[in-house]
Amino acid sequence: MTVGGTPWWMQPGSVEVRIVAAGGWWDAVRVPLDLGIDALRNLGDETGAVIGDGFGGRLYWLIPPGSAADWELPQVRVLGRGCHVAIPPLHRVTRPGLYWRVSPSRDHEWTNTPRLHSALRTALLRGNSPTI
Repeated sequence: MTVGGTPWWMQPGSVEVRIVAAGGWWDAVRVPLDLGIDALRNLGDETGAVIGDGFGGRLYWLIPPGSAADWELPQVRVLGRGCHVAIPPLHRVTRPGLYWRVSPSRDHEWTNTPRLHSALRTALLRGNSPTI
C-alpha cells in the first residue's frame, strides 16, 4: 500500500536510516554484491525495490512476506520474521553507506518472488557455484 506514491511503511522526509522489522510489510533477500548485480541484469525492469549496502557489499530485495521461506540457494539469505533490515531514507540513492539501488514506489515496491529466485539461480549458475 502506498500514500502519494510512497510505500506506507516509509517515513517521507526522514533523513535517517531506520531499522524496520522484516516479516510484516515485506521480507528481504540479502545477497553479495557481485551476485546481486548479475541478478539485477537478469531481472531488468521486473525488479522491485533494492537496497544497496555500500560498505558491506550486499544488495537487499524486498519481497512479499513469507514468499521465500523455503528457499535454499547458496550465498542467499532470506530475512523474515525475527530479522531487522536497515532502511535508507528515500532521498539516498547513491553511496556511501546504505542507499536505494532501486527506489521503492507504487510500481516498484516488491519483486516477484519466483522471478527473483530464477534470476538468482541463473546468476549462481553463471558464476559456476559448486553447490548448484
